[in-house]
Amino acid sequence: MKIPSLKEVVSAEEWQLRVNLAAAYRLVAAYGWSDLVFTHISARLPGPEHAFLINPYGLMFDEITASSLVLIDQQCNKLRESPFPVNPAGFTIHSCVHAVREDAGCVLHTHSRAGVAVSAQKAGVLPLSQQSTLILNSLAYHDYEGIALHAEEKPRLQANLGSAHFLMLRNHGLLTVGRTIPEAFLNMYLFENTCRIQIDAQGGGELNLIGPGPIAANRNVTQTATAGQGANLAWPALLRKLDRENPGYDA
Repeated sequence: MKIPSLKEVVSAEEWQLRVNLAAAYRLVAAYGWSDLVFTHISARLPGPEHAFLINPYGLMFDEITASSLVLIDQQCNKLRESPFPVNPAGFTIHSCVHAVREDAGCVLHTHSRAGVAVSAQKAGVLPLSQQSTLILNSLAYHDYEGIALHAEEKPRLQANLGSAHFLMLRNHGLLTVGRTIPEAFLNMYLFENTCRIQIDAQGGGELNLIGPGPIAANRNVTQTATAGQGANLAWPALLRKLDRENPGYDA
């Protein structure tokens, strides 16, 4: 599918955001978290206009390019002409998070098998792994109310999320918030692995739970463990992985 490049059309700042978001979509596909075309990652453009980039509805995540991403407003109206449709229903959850979280530069939502499995468990995320200790300090839950199409659910989801960076949508899936696209992606990597480890551990005998002390101690460990770089430490390596295995996202 030949898509005209927008590199010389948009600002350098928007182009870099497009490249990173397209990379995030392809990485979600590479790690097996996609659900055909039915989940979304949104990124907010800097500035007061509340403009967002989202996937062209109908493309598989491993097909998405920087130029194919669609620019929309808070109501999911296109702000720049695009041959691709968008999914207003898919932006319902994302728009309500962006509306109340100024720090939400990126919102990433998945329906992965392990994520949905743990979201269906009454106890939710258990303190079973080092990965779990990195999310339990900033984890929130939102009860299932059906497919997220209705505006009246938004205030409840916003209240449940609060200031958390990880949201478990009960019986539905996972959501992460990041100041940047790399941060939202790394948060989801931790969240997804936490769920996969939990499902595996539950099939292997008596569980050994981690106590509250280590969980509290790990509240701010990420910055220390990454020498202050946070998600930016791993992101260049992830882009190199894409360049080797699925190039073209930056077109």
